[in-house]
This record gives sequence, C-alpha cells and structure tokens, in this order.
Amino acid sequence: MNSQKSVKMAKSIQAIQRFTALDVFRGLTVCFMILVNTSGNGDTTYWPLKHADWNGFTPTDLVFPSFLFAVGNSLSFASNRLQLMKQSEVLLKIFKRTVLIFLIGYLMYWFPFFKLDTQSQLILSPISHTRILGVLQRIALCYSISALLVYYIGTRKTVWIGIAALFIYWVLLLVFGESAAEFSKHGNAVLRFDTWLIGTDHLYRGEGFPFDPEGFLSTIPALFNVIGGYAVGRFLQKNGKNRNGILKLIAAGAVFVLIASMWNELMPINKKLWTSSFALLTVGLDCMLIAVIVYLIDFLGLKKGTHFFLVTGKNPLLIYLLSELGVTLMFLISIGNESLFRWLYSHIFVYTGDYLGAFLFSVCWMLTCWFVGFLLDRKKIYIKI
Repeated sequence: MNSQKSVKMAKSIQAIQRFTALDVFRGLTVCFMILVNTSGNGDTTYWPLKHADWNGFTPTDLVFPSFLFAVGNSLSFASNRLQLMKQSEVLLKIFKRTVLIFLIGYLMYWFPFFKLDTQSQLILSPISHTRILGVLQRIALCYSISALLVYYIGTRKTVWIGIAALFIYWVLLLVFGESAAEFSKHGNAVLRFDTWLIGTDHLYRGEGFPFDPEGFLSTIPALFNVIGGYAVGRFLQKNGKNRNGILKLIAAGAVFVLIASMWNELMPINKKLWTSSFALLTVGLDCMLIAVIVYLIDFLGLKKGTHFFLVTGKNPLLIYLLSELGVTLMFLISIGNESLFRWLYSHIFVYTGDYLGAFLFSVCWMLTCWFVGFLLDRKKIYIKI
C-alpha cells in the first residue's frame, strides 16, 4: 500500500508544472532588492528606492516581504516531495537548510572577519560586536517554522496559525511596549526584547541607534508572509490556469490591502517593526502582483524578456549574497583617500547627475550580479542553499 501511495504521489508531483510566473516573481524581487540596497549615494536616492523612515510605506518596503513570499511559493512545491521522504530525512533537510542559511547570513555580517587596530595591525573582528540577525537569518527562521508547520499539520491549520501570529504580535507590542509609545522608535517591544535577549552590541546600527529591523520578536508576523506565499503557491497549482482563479487571487489581495489600511489606524504600517498591518498589506500586494504576472505570462503569452528575471530567479540567494559581499569588498578597497565604492560614484556616475548617478550605479551593480547568474545559468549551475 505504501509503495502504491508513493507511486501515486510521485506521478502527481510530476504532473505539477512549475509556474514560470513564480520564477519571474522571485527573480524580479532579487533584482529590485539589489537596486534598493546599492544606491551610489544614499543622500541622493529617489524616494521610491528608500525605505519609509518609520511609519508609512514605499515601494522599497515591499522588497523583503516579497522575498519571504517567494520562499513560501517555493515551499509549496517542495512540500510535495517532503511527503515522500522519511520523517528523519525531512527534519534533517529542513534543519540543515535552516542552519546553513542562518550561518551564511551571520558570516556575511562578520565578513571580512579581520580589521586593523590603532597600530594598523590585523586583528580578528570581535564576535561580541557582530550583528546576529538579518535578512538571511529571518529567511532561515521563517522557512524552518513554516516548513515544519506545513509538514506536521497541513495547509489549512498552518494558514490559521499564520493569521493568529498577526494578532499575537499585536498584543505583544501593546502589552510589552512603553505605554503610549508602543509603536515608537525607542518605546517598542521589539527593541526591548532584542536588547534583553542579545544586547545592543549585536543589533543593527543603521537607524542611528541599536535596533534590528529583523529582530527576533518581529519574526512572528513575518511568518505570515511565508505562509501567505505558500498558500498562494498551492492555490496556483490547482487554479493557476483558471481565469476565475486569478480573479479570486486579485480580489483576496485587494481585501487584504483594505483590511491593512483600516488596521493602520490602530497599528501603523511599519516595515521596521514589521507590524501586523504591514505583513497583511504586503501579502495583499504580492497576491495581486503575482496574479498579474501569471495573467501576463500564462494567459496573454507575454514571455518576451522573462528570461532576464529567470536568471536571477534560479539562483536567488546566491546572487543576493554576491551583491552584498561585493559591496563590502568595494568599501574595503581604497583608491587614494576614497573607497572603491565611493570613487566609482564620485568619478564616474555623478556626472550623470546626483540622483540619476546614484540610480545608475545601483543598476550597473545589479546587472553585474545578473551577469554572474547568467554565466551560471548557461552552465546549468544552480546552487541550492
């Protein structure tokens, strides 16, 4: 009976064709992420390519949630294969991938591992002051929790847990945040919890003070983005070739956006706190975006140009990692009194204009990373992390 069941499931998996639209969506997300992360000059960056300072929303704020949404999409296909594996194999696969992604993310922030002291001697960068959390670390945590939920309790219950996570997080922010300042920069529960758990020396300092936008507590609502992506992936496998299914997906996305806008009055849309209203808004927007992409590609047959995004979509984490480490190296290499990064902008790109130059710098870096992906794709090299 077990062998018959396995054969039946294997055939059903073979019958599921991977949606080109999902790969395009993932590739588009990676390209946009590189664009917004590598402006030639932060002070002269077009506003749509900047994150909201605190409360509010810009197109850039959709990038990381879309990455998590894409992780959920991929999980929706992988879950079929997991059902054919032994439980021990499934757990090993999930935990191995989780640890690997988390460790790579940690090492990326520790890189280049050494620095010069006051006597210009090379010393090991202190682990005691290395950021623990980050983009890849959040991906690792959300992936592992979502994968385990899907494997053990199924899609329906997992979706309900994702919804419950939004309300649980809302309550936590209200109960443990500073009274009347629960959603402020310095009075929120995210900062309080991370400071208590790991200390300020391990937090991100890009906000001008120790605060991690990928903190432990704010990972709770981020689960909804992965679970939402998973649910949409399952839905598309069953209804993706159905025009009515696409309309339902757009309608669901619009409802999510509407609810998030109403929730914003009680819990502001905030990417850095990853408020529940923010998670709901971004899942809604991603539902509509992926529905439009599916319609354009699978219904209208507009596949011209999709290969560009398929290149990055096939090696997403590798290309993202390359983009981040490459920028770090450019800051380490000096030309005169300037870093290579700054020199390229101030001696080449700035002549096209302050804002346009900053934008063209990021475009060129994105294309450089894309070209590496293109070479890997030509050789059929796909590195699964």
